[in-house]
Amino acid sequence: MIDLYSAATPNGHKISIALEELALPYTLHTLELSKNEQKNASFLAINPNGRIPAIVDRDPEDFAVFESGAILLYLAEKTGRLMPQEAKARSRVVQWLMFQMGGIGPMMGQANVFYRYFPEKIQPAIDRYQGESKRLFRVLDGQLKDHEYLAGDYSIADIANWAWVRTHKWSGVDIDDLPNLRRWVDAIRARPAVQKGLLMPASVRDISDDPVAAEKFAAHARTMLETGQSRNEPSKGQP
Repeated sequence: MIDLYSAATPNGHKISIALEELALPYTLHTLELSKNEQKNASFLAINPNGRIPAIVDRDPEDFAVFESGAILLYLAEKTGRLMPQEAKARSRVVQWLMFQMGGIGPMMGQANVFYRYFPEKIQPAIDRYQGESKRLFRVLDGQLKDHEYLAGDYSIADIANWAWVRTHKWSGVDIDDLPNLRRWVDAIRARPAVQKGLLMPASVRDISDDPVAAEKFAAHARTMLETGQSRNEPSKGQP
């Protein structure tokens, strides 16, 4: 049994989706980021960085893993699934996983901050991070032109990137001109395990096109950002 400590953010959903795809039994513990629960001593004993997600694998003895990319690697290696064993094939998966960890996530996170959360609209910053997010989307689109998935078969690399790319509207970045990426987003969204993973825990409905609801959510996140309650965790998420 695995204990999953998470919240409804892209990084959190990476892990719940992977657990559902792998059919591993787990118990979800949802942390209230607005209440600073990720800074409680009990959680810091699991993840000293005080961020979600984190897991504790209870089989055969308690073993904690934090950082979403590290958790995905651990689960894939534990089960022998969602990542090839052959060295070069495995490297391809890890390369695209790192692409998300070092590029897609940070750039979209900053786009969220400047486009959605900062009360002052600093247009050069918005342009910078939306532009870099779109550039990275084009890289994905190019890779997916001749590949069904990013690194051969469906893998943790697809899960990691998809959990972020699916929130592109919240970052203010369109993908309608990227047909290969659009196809991939829709295909992965249709997977039953992905749909179930997105409910663990569930996001509110997509409010990107609802100005009133979007501003209400952004105002709440802005308060958290300004008070430092979650060390910018809301900047990484979307409703």
